[in-house]
Amino acid sequence: MALVLFASCFDQNVFRDLKLKEGKAISIQLRLSNLVISEVSSFDLSQNSFSTSSIPQGLTLKKKAFRGKFAISIEEFTTEMVGAKSYNILLLRRRVPSWIKVPISAAIPFGVFETVISDDLNKNLASKISSFSKLVDDGDLSKLKAIQETVLQMKAPLRLTNELKNKMKTSRIPWPGDEGEERWNQAWLAIKKVWASKWNERAFVSSRKANLNHNNICMAVLIQEIICADYAFVIHTKNPLSGDASEIYAEIVKGLGETLVGAYPGRAVCFTARKNNIKSPIVVGYPSKQVGLYIKKSIIFRSDSNGEDLEGYAGAGLYDSVTMDKAQETVLDYSNERMIIDKDFQTSLFRKIAEAGKIIEDLYRCAQDIEGVVKEGEIHVVQTRPQI
Repeated sequence: MALVLFASCFDQNVFRDLKLKEGKAISIQLRLSNLVISEVSSFDLSQNSFSTSSIPQGLTLKKKAFRGKFAISIEEFTTEMVGAKSYNILLLRRRVPSWIKVPISAAIPFGVFETVISDDLNKNLASKISSFSKLVDDGDLSKLKAIQETVLQMKAPLRLTNELKNKMKTSRIPWPGDEGEERWNQAWLAIKKVWASKWNERAFVSSRKANLNHNNICMAVLIQEIICADYAFVIHTKNPLSGDASEIYAEIVKGLGETLVGAYPGRAVCFTARKNNIKSPIVVGYPSKQVGLYIKKSIIFRSDSNGEDLEGYAGAGLYDSVTMDKAQETVLDYSNERMIIDKDFQTSLFRKIAEAGKIIEDLYRCAQDIEGVVKEGEIHVVQTRPQI
């Protein structure tokens, strides 16, 4: 089976070198923080000396049932009602020290989509989705888009609206309907976009390659108020570049984390910290990202499927999380950025981020991939998952 690598390259020197090797077989390896690119001989190819990724075997995906609730507060989160993303938020709120902040959350649990689409309000849409799904099963992947567009036409039953309003208000998350019908319509559209992402092509193909039954994928929706962040970070508690489990590796950007986890060009600020010497972080990369994302007070609806954290299956990131409001792009200027020019502030900030990473890894007793933000000097962790 032929495998194809898709990658972004922002270094013009590397890109020019790759273009000179067009038509040749090459090997690309990561050593520390550098890519090592070398040509591969026909002998090496004939000996099949390069390993390929195998499709996960023996994975199972259990379909989740509707438990009778259209919305739940964080205290009601269970593994039968929400995915690992939401359930980890509950565990963090219970277990991390108070200086690590965890967002207030609510959720639309598993089974709500299936219940809503089968409601009399949407039964004609359910019929369309069923017809399109049969064509997809027969190999017509173009109908995935048609299914997504159909999902976006769904109407909200009154019971869903009332339960969601009650749970968001009791959870101290602003209810969009208080700002008018248009704002509720924006929120409802965002929820439907999360549900519809079950049928994006990358997710569908990935589940099929892993021999997972796509029909058994269920989508909960984690609801959180967006923190208007000064910085966003990702922590890998095992250095992914060197494989060193005794060293934390973190990346930080200004503004929202989408410029870090999305396909935005440029580098983040990168640092490492030894777990036995957290107080002495070392900068290993300086920023070159030209754009920062900022958003006014808003709400994010996060995808939380039952297929994102299966052992041996990298399902995280396949589905969409959607904000009610669009973030605004800002051109960044690092010449007066405190994180760069103020050494004491930099060390203090990086130390707190690294310490949070170590605490969370110790709680889960395995390497973690952690996302969070910094607001007015306080660390907020928005999600954690096992590091793959």
